Amino acid sequence: MSPHTLTSRLRQFERHGIVTRTTYAEIPPRVEYALTPLGEGLLEVLEAMGTWAMAVPDPEPGVTA
Repeated sequence: MSPHTLTSRLRQFERHGIVTRTTYAEIPPRVEYALTPLGEGLLEVLEAMGTWAMAVPDPEPGVTA
């Protein structure tokens, strides 16, 4: 994922109240993201998706979906 894409996604999550963004006036500048209570409510879903993804076998080389 490119830095631009990551920034775009994090800003979307912030707009939807899933994360908070804290900036620090330091050199170099630093930004921290944290889950909100709404975002923490997604943890169980994300963990289930991760478990499912790990159980899906890799496709055979040359096979496309």
